[in-house]
Amino acid sequence: MIFTPTAVEGVFLVDLQPREDERGFFARSWCRREFADVGLETELVQCNVSLTRQRGTLRGLHWQLPPHGEAKLVRCTRGALWDVAVDLRPDSPSYLQHVGAELTAENRRALFLPVGCAHGFQTLADDTEIFYQMSAYYAPEAQRGARWNDPSLGIAWPIASPTLTTRDAAYPDLNPEVLR
Repeated sequence: MIFTPTAVEGVFLVDLQPREDERGFFARSWCRREFADVGLETELVQCNVSLTRQRGTLRGLHWQLPPHGEAKLVRCTRGALWDVAVDLRPDSPSYLQHVGAELTAENRRALFLPVGCAHGFQTLADDTEIFYQMSAYYAPEAQRGARWNDPSLGIAWPIASPTLTTRDAAYPDLNPEVLR
């Protein structure tokens, strides 16, 4: 795997290194040793699949409060999405900065988000499917969210008028006091 650091501390793009022949290719998409060598979380306790039917749907921004914070490895297995990580760690050099990346079934790229980052994505194709590997169990009481278009974050979502759930549309602007 190829680990490329981003502008947000601890967020990495993870690309495959396929070994190809006439039959196709083989590539490792997860290896505890390789993740540990880069200093990334290696404890995985849960995997999730998300299917979003409509292009332009936006999910997020979501995170879990400590002690239920989650590291995530996010990969698109069908379709395409714009995936975003927002640094919510007050002691981080990239605090309140964000990074976005296009993940598609064709590019097979993944985004690694460390504990303490909010996550959101917007689908760029109908029937987009995402595979998540998580370092913590879902804890509904610890779930939090912020408005997808909070002007203080300045996220440039690719599709200007997204489809949102009632819950995601009702999230407030990010309040750093709720991060504690």
